[in-house]
Amino acid sequence: MNEMESVESKKVLRVGIYLRLSNEDKDKLNKDDDSESIKNQRNMLIDYIEKHPEFALVDEYCDEDLSGAGTYRPEFERLIRDCENGKLDIVLCKSQSRFSRDMEIVEKYINNKFKEWNIRFIGLSDNADTDNSGNKKSRQINGLVNEWYLEDVSNNIRSAFHSKMKQGEFISPFASFGYEISEEDNNKLVVDPVAAEVVKNIYNLYLTGLGFTGIAKYLNSKNIPSPSLYKYRKGIKLNVISNRPREEIKWTTNAIKTILTNEVYLGHLIQGKRTTVSYKNHKIKRKDKSEWIRKENTHEAIIDEETFNKVQVAMKERTKPMKATGVVHIFSGKVFCLECGHYMRKKNSKKHEYLLCSGNRDGYDDCINKASIRYDVLEKIVLDAINEKIQKFYDEEELENLDSATKENRFNKKIKALEHQKMDIEKQISKTRNYLKNLYEDKVNGVITALQFKDLVVEYNKNEDVYNDQIKSINNEIAYYQMKEESSKNNKEIFSKYQKLDELNRVIAQEFIDKIYIGKLRVETNSRDIQIKWNFE
Repeated sequence: MNEMESVESKKVLRVGIYLRLSNEDKDKLNKDDDSESIKNQRNMLIDYIEKHPEFALVDEYCDEDLSGAGTYRPEFERLIRDCENGKLDIVLCKSQSRFSRDMEIVEKYINNKFKEWNIRFIGLSDNADTDNSGNKKSRQINGLVNEWYLEDVSNNIRSAFHSKMKQGEFISPFASFGYEISEEDNNKLVVDPVAAEVVKNIYNLYLTGLGFTGIAKYLNSKNIPSPSLYKYRKGIKLNVISNRPREEIKWTTNAIKTILTNEVYLGHLIQGKRTTVSYKNHKIKRKDKSEWIRKENTHEAIIDEETFNKVQVAMKERTKPMKATGVVHIFSGKVFCLECGHYMRKKNSKKHEYLLCSGNRDGYDDCINKASIRYDVLEKIVLDAINEKIQKFYDEEELENLDSATKENRFNKKIKALEHQKMDIEKQISKTRNYLKNLYEDKVNGVITALQFKDLVVEYNKNEDVYNDQIKSINNEIAYYQMKEESSKNNKEIFSKYQKLDELNRVIAQEFIDKIYIGKLRVETNSRDIQIKWNFE
């Protein structure tokens, strides 16, 4: 043996062992303990090193509770960096699947980069060894099997979650503000009494006229902790991304809007709104509303249906709150010009607030209704009209007339008309689809050319898109009028709340009034037509 061979035989090979505990084989008693799986892996690998005098253990890399499908594992990343920087000669694992179950990762590192960096990979239990060129195909087959395994696991998990959601079981790790996860059943929500009071207060504040910003300012001024801060103080660890210290995270307009639109407060679960691209790509994508999984009455409600519906209607009708106060004025979204149909916008002078047709602004004179109306004058007119309605309610004869007048609700008429319109469009879609089938037969029979057929199909697809957009718009209108109908069902209950009103507020205006129309000023008589459209006529 020459001197060169002697040096080679004595060369020490630097070994890094990689250990991974996957989610499926957790067996720790305490989170700070090493699992039996990790101990077994470590013992197996060290025993192997001891049987090879030329091997020297230089570092250990251990990822616990992390899936082999993950592309980011802290210790795995450190291992790769050390390999690239020439700190290791051998990477030793229990098996190739412990290194990664992702075929893309296996190909990138074990079959390519490790060769480039002169790194030998050894997997003991499956005989994976990059020094043995003859087992490359078996390693690749094992990689495919591991990939299929991951896909099957992912599909099984998705299926299990889908089944749980269908059964009305709560599957998120965190409950919405106002609720907490039951200690007896982690798939059930229970009311958090403290947070629930804040939720109720938010709904009440919105109905009194405060906007999202105004409510957020009010809660912050009262030092009421925001949802994330409240949960943090209760010991619930959330992954909150913020450039502020956690104790300084305040209520925001988005938080208020989320609470005011979340049906969870009605006692319903709406889940499956989002999903990931795949088991390998964890990018979140939103699902179409038709794919959401809805289950009603799964837990105790915090907000009653009437209040929730009033808020949804108010959101659709409401204009922006005043910047200075965050308050929405009493008639916001309800006052329109009788002459041109434009909304009446609120303006301020030094002495008074007043309303002016928005058809006359920015240099345009598009409406004949040019004179403004004082806000306090309109408020008195409306207050008197409401009191007159209340007085009639307590007159038995007028009450009888009111009941008969409301037998066929005007919202119901609108809903029926919209549904009829929707049926007409659906019939038209059906006709055009039959027409397309006939076109295809004409193409097959040579009546029209393939190019003509293609052009006609493109035109048909455009038309169907238009029809589908119309149906979506109609569905939105139907949903709107259904909410209006629901909020106006108990008119007797509305009237019975009041004897005589001394002043107006946003809640009363919402309950009684649908729209107010202001006509042009008649100069000779200094009068104008004012029409009030009630919620119950």
